[in-house]
Amino acid sequence: MSYEINIPDVLAEVTAAFQRYEAALVSNDVAVLDELFFKHPVTLRFGVTENLYGYDAIAAFRSGRSPAGLARRIFNTVITTYGRDFGTANTEFQRDGSDKTGRQSHTWLRTPDGWRIVAAHVSLLEQPKG
Repeated sequence: MSYEINIPDVLAEVTAAFQRYEAALVSNDVAVLDELFFKHPVTLRFGVTENLYGYDAIAAFRSGRSPAGLARRIFNTVITTYGRDFGTANTEFQRDGSDKTGRQSHTWLRTPDGWRIVAAHVSLLEQPKG
């Protein structure tokens, strides 16, 4: 089976969903963040300090997270779609006042409710010593 990669209208849809997520993340819009994760027990999010299995765990994390220090700059963003219903979004980021580079990846699935994240991962790179 072969898939068309980056069908223009599908790529635009996933890019818009990713940008909506980013805006909600830095403004701590928990309602939008919750909306954009697939409401299912197999949805997961691995963060810098947490491993969250299932939508309920992700929503609980979001509702308890401090809104302080969320501003960041993203760069090297790569969004790729495969066919009409699946895509990935990967980006690097730096939080204001930090010299650490973070990495974020999303796996997006088209659902009857729109594009939703089914898996997410966030990690930080340590700066080289010396």
